[in-house]
Amino acid sequence: MALDEADRRLFIGCRLPSKLVVLNTDSGDVVAKIDLSGDADDLFYDPKRRRVYAICGAGKIDVVDQIDANAYKTSANIHTAEGARTGLFVPERDTLFVAIPHRGSQQAEIRCYAVE
Repeated sequence: MALDEADRRLFIGCRLPSKLVVLNTDSGDVVAKIDLSGDADDLFYDPKRRRVYAICGAGKIDVVDQIDANAYKTSANIHTAEGARTGLFVPERDTLFVAIPHRGSQQAEIRCYAVE
């Protein structure tokens, strides 16, 4: 989950079905549902850019733009690695860190994604 305090929106990443659900924290109403790549785990809200970053174990980072408090649009699906679903967004560095697990020939590593 992630929180947009200014607009009072709670973002919830669901795995089955793979969706980003946006709730109004005042009323509890669902204001939006957006498709996500499979196996969503970590979500981060970037208030500077009005974006949600969803790290998905299906090997993608889904970037969802907040058009306004009730409207959202997927703007990018960035390839990572299968099983990579844990991360950390550091707004002071404008960087999203993603943990890549060891699988087959893929070595474990931390990847850094600069956000613009």
